Amino acid sequence: MELKTDASIAEIYGFSRKTKIVRPLFLCGVSAGFPSPADDYIDRLLDLNELLIKNPPATFFVKVAGDSMTGAGIYDGGILIVDRSIEATNGRIVIAAVNGELTVKRLIKSNDSCRLVAENANYEPLEITEESQCEIWGVVTGVIHQFEK
Repeated sequence: MELKTDASIAEIYGFSRKTKIVRPLFLCGVSAGFPSPADDYIDRLLDLNELLIKNPPATFFVKVAGDSMTGAGIYDGGILIVDRSIEATNGRIVIAAVNGELTVKRLIKSNDSCRLVAENANYEPLEITEESQCEIWGVVTGVIHQFEK
């Protein structure tokens, strides 16, 4: 098996809350197992901005390029929601600038090391040393992707 590296961010987008995106939120859940009877009423209206963006001034979006994070449900072409105000703690998925290239990886910290780890076995973890040029841009809080037809 050949291990590879990637530059996993294709585009960066800002956030502007000019209008609300409000859609119905049904009170009943949707069964992922056996079908259940549906309730015929709406619980409330849900603003997608409210659901997806907790801190608008600190939020931006990036488009994913590559397959290094498929094990975390992050696929090529997906849009990541990134919050700069959240602390990049151990186990969080982060956007990092490493030697001038943006990437999305899971941050793994221990007493004596710090690594950026892919969620795909074809990619080696990236050890962050004092000599590394690494800056955490933000923590990924969600992903938006569409299903293939």
